[in-house]
Amino acid sequence: MASQFELTRNASGQFHFALRAANGEKLLSSETYNSKAGALDGIDSVRSHCVSDANYQKKTATNGQPYFVLVAANRETIGTSETYSSSAAMEVGIASVKQNAPTAPVDDRT
Repeated sequence: MASQFELTRNASGQFHFALRAANGEKLLSSETYNSKAGALDGIDSVRSHCVSDANYQKKTATNGQPYFVLVAANRETIGTSETYSSSAAMEVGIASVKQNAPTAPVDDRT
């Protein structure tokens, strides 16, 4: 399986996407969107903003594990990673988003 964005719809009718690595691991998750068009715009925003280091905010969860947030030029959150076991593993996750997101296809599961 190649990296891809999975677009889903929840029971409330809202849309959500996740960027998955080739091994199926979730690299980045979005907020929920009221429309499919909004979610697709979010995916386009990930594609255009993921290449710049300045758009990654490295954080620490309450349990002490590192994670990152991808933000747009206006500093709005586009997506949030899962937590990682180490800062080095988080850096690998960021590198994977940078490499895979720009060309990852959308698997529309709505």
